[in-house]
Parts: sequence; structure tokens; C-alpha cells
Amino acid sequence: MTFYALIMAGGTGTRLWPISRQDNPKQSLKLIGGRTMFEHTIDRIAPLLQPEQIFVVTDAQQAQLLMAQAPELPPENFIIEPEGRGTAPCIGLGAIHLHRQDPEAIMAVLTADHFITDTERFRQALTAGVKVAQDGHLVTLGITPASPSTGYGYIKQGESLGAVEGFPVFRAERFTEKPSRETAFHMVESGEYTWNSGMFLWRTDRILEEFQRQMGEFYVHLAEIEATLGTAGYKPTLKRVWPQVDKQAIDYGVMERAEDVAVIPVDIGWSDVGSWGSLAELLSALENEDKEGNVIVGPHVGIDTRDTLVFGEKRLIATIGLEDMIIVDTDDAVLVCSREQEQEVRTLVELLEERGENGYL
Repeated sequence: MTFYALIMAGGTGTRLWPISRQDNPKQSLKLIGGRTMFEHTIDRIAPLLQPEQIFVVTDAQQAQLLMAQAPELPPENFIIEPEGRGTAPCIGLGAIHLHRQDPEAIMAVLTADHFITDTERFRQALTAGVKVAQDGHLVTLGITPASPSTGYGYIKQGESLGAVEGFPVFRAERFTEKPSRETAFHMVESGEYTWNSGMFLWRTDRILEEFQRQMGEFYVHLAEIEATLGTAGYKPTLKRVWPQVDKQAIDYGVMERAEDVAVIPVDIGWSDVGSWGSLAELLSALENEDKEGNVIVGPHVGIDTRDTLVFGEKRLIATIGLEDMIIVDTDDAVLVCSREQEQEVRTLVELLEERGENGYL
């Protein structure tokens, strides 16, 4: 069985506005180490896979941008969604392409906008996951929790399935989406839960079986599209069928009720970089923090400024008397908010959409 990677790269990362925009989304930003998030993703798996084994699902607007960042990937390995319909349809579309190319393919589903510090351990986990997936398990990588976060889904570990390549493997007993603070605390204390990373490994035939069993209407759409793969009818069929597909996340659509799900707990220095606060924490861990607890990117001078993220592109940012703040400066917009309310950035973007301020999106 051959191992392939399917990278989901269609999101916009609204919680990192105003840096992340529709025409320059999160995965295309150089937030860490002078490489874009997408480039980091490719770099992490390059030692395991040939370029021909790496596939990307994205939209037409982002495809050219991503192709330029990974010129080693064959252009035909970029699978274009007519419009975003959520992670389940994204994965389904990738699965039929891989299954048509290789009916025995094992696919690792990865995201283009996460960051991992322990890349060697990550690659070891993928290798172990491939071996578990060969037996027909749907495998998810669970992140060892660093805190009782309420921003992630949790996976409860059930019976032990042994160990593979030094990694313990458990049956996934239950998925819980973004619990309350108290519930998250008890989950972490129990030692029986991991964060849901959104990274999966499975045989293409197995995930297609689950789509057929649990998302029957979607599977009918997939079958119609798959019948045209490699023909002139593919693009018009995809364009016609795709708007009929319901939006759905893979967790809700498949994983919560799937048969034979296995979880491999891993500690790989993972971050979804899902907000300005999480980026600040990551940059701090990478020793980008000053003695006052500030994380500074770009020109800055400050007096009595503590525990603040300052992220600028060109202009000098001057601060006085600030604590626990986030300041982000771009050519046409400035964000200023308390770190306690960083999750409201998404709401702010929705407000701009309602007002028709599309130039800032």
C-alpha cells in the first residue's frame, strides 16, 4: 500500500485578521521562521513522500498562490473545489482522486495552516499511523493537552489496541466538541483525553465506505463526480454538482459515528495557530519574547508595556502603559484588542461582511 498526503488548504483564517485576507489567507502568510504556513507543511512531510504523493485541495483563488510556493508539486496534484463546503466534502473529493489513482492508497489528511515544532516525532507518528490504518482503522492523531482549553474538540481514549512504532494506540471512544472550562479541566485531569488535531490517516476505500454509510446523499454526489475523473466531463460535472453538496465537518459527518476509529496520542509541539493569542504563545515558546513578556514582530518602541503582542509590517508601533493587549498593523487596517477578547476577531470580520466592507476582507 502506498502512502499519500492530502493537504486541506482552502480556509481563510478569519481570526488572524487583518493580516489574513481572502486574497492572502493564513496558510500563505510568513508568520514563523520566514516560511509560509503552507511551506512549513510541505517541509514537514517532504522527507517521507515524493512530490507526486502530495495532493492539495484548495479553491481557484488560492491555487496559483500555493503552486508558486510549492513548484515541486505536479500541477495536477492541486484539486480545485468550486467553493468551500467544509472538511468532509473536501476530504471526500480528495479521496476519490486518490482512490482512482491507487485503489489501495492510504491517505494522511493534513492541514495547511498548523505548526509543529517536533517535526521528527510528527513524521514518526505518521509512519505509525500508516501501519494502523493498513488494518482498516480510521486513525486520528490526538494531541496531548497542554491545558484545559475550551477551543478544541476532545477525544476519549477507550481500550488499548497495543503499541505501534513505540506509540500507544487506543480505540476512540467518544468525540466531544469544545467543552466548558470545568468539563475540559476534568478531561485533562483524567488523562484519558486528547485534543482533536484534525489530522487523520485511513485507507481511501475505508473512508469512502463511511461516507456511503453515514453521508449517503453526499456519497451519491461523489460517485457522480468520480465517474467523470480523467474525462472532459469532470470539470462541468463538478461545477454542477458541488453547489448541491451540504456543508459538513468531517468530525460531525463521519468521525463521531464511524466504525473502528483509533487514536494515537502524540506530543509534537502542535499549534493550530488559530488566533493571535495562540500565535503569541507559539512565538514566545520559540524565544521571541522580551523580558516584559511582550512578543514583538516589526518595529516597536514601548514604555510600561507588558504581556502584549505587537505585530507590524512596516510602520513603527509605539506603546505606553499597555498590558495583555494585541496590536496588529497593516497597510489599510489596525487591530487593537485585549487578549481576553481575541476570539471576537471572527465576529469583527462578520461585522465587516454585514456592512459590505469587502475591501478589508
